[in-house]
Amino acid sequence: MKRQRAMYQMKERDKIPEKQLNEVEIGNLPEKEFRIMIVKMIQDLGKTMEAKIEKMQEMFNEDLEKLKNKQTEMNNTITEMKNTLEGINSRITEAEERISDLENRMMEFTATEQNKEKRMKRNEDSLRDLWDNIKCNNICIIGVPEGEKREKGPEKIFEEIIVENFPNMGKEIATQVQEAQRVPYRINPRRNTPRHIVIKLAKIKDKEKLLKAAREKRQITYKGTPIRLTADFSAETLQARKDWHDILKVMKGKNLQPRLLYPARISFRFDGEIKSFTDKQKLREFSTTKPALQQMLKELL
Repeated sequence: MKRQRAMYQMKERDKIPEKQLNEVEIGNLPEKEFRIMIVKMIQDLGKTMEAKIEKMQEMFNEDLEKLKNKQTEMNNTITEMKNTLEGINSRITEAEERISDLENRMMEFTATEQNKEKRMKRNEDSLRDLWDNIKCNNICIIGVPEGEKREKGPEKIFEEIIVENFPNMGKEIATQVQEAQRVPYRINPRRNTPRHIVIKLAKIKDKEKLLKAAREKRQITYKGTPIRLTADFSAETLQARKDWHDILKVMKGKNLQPRLLYPARISFRFDGEIKSFTDKQKLREFSTTKPALQQMLKELL
């Protein structure tokens, strides 16, 4: 009976909530019941902890899976960024190679242009020297009336001069007319005087022979009219013409319409007027009154 009563009491106590059980005078419980209650409480606590741990494990697994997914996405993003960066680096390298190639081509083109300019300069100088050497064979006839030149032509006039003044030399001198050129009037450069006749002889010896005969005869005429035979360009005149070369080039670039007149006079248009100078000193003095011209020729005068 006592055992049945004790079992009944335990069942009744099991039905009492934990909170209410705490309010009972636990100290009055028998030691065996107290131990049973403690063991049960520990078991219940273990089950609760296990449930919580399982729940936390599930949450941890879910979070871990999310992190793995995010990590995969990040890895994919990083891979894409690496690929993009590699593509950019590749394009940059290609662009640098193209720029380097263009720079090399530009340097080659610049060197080619410089060589071309040097060759042109050498060719111009060679042509100028050749032209000046050819000029050494020229004789200038001064004083022939303008009307005579229009009717007969320079070569016919020269033949008549030779026959009239040097009848014994007519068959010895071979001639070829080269050009006719106006000389500006000394007092008024805008007024043109009659053209001189420039004759190119086949041999320089013929020119020297003819000039020597003219000096000995002293008086040369054409149909009774006094005329003069002179060397078209002496060595001094040739040098004077060479001295104007660089100035002529600069003036051509500035559209000043420069001309090299007989024998070594430079003529050009400035401020609407035609200016003419026989040497650099006079041009230098004139340029001091014209700052624009002085600046243009500062390294040449």
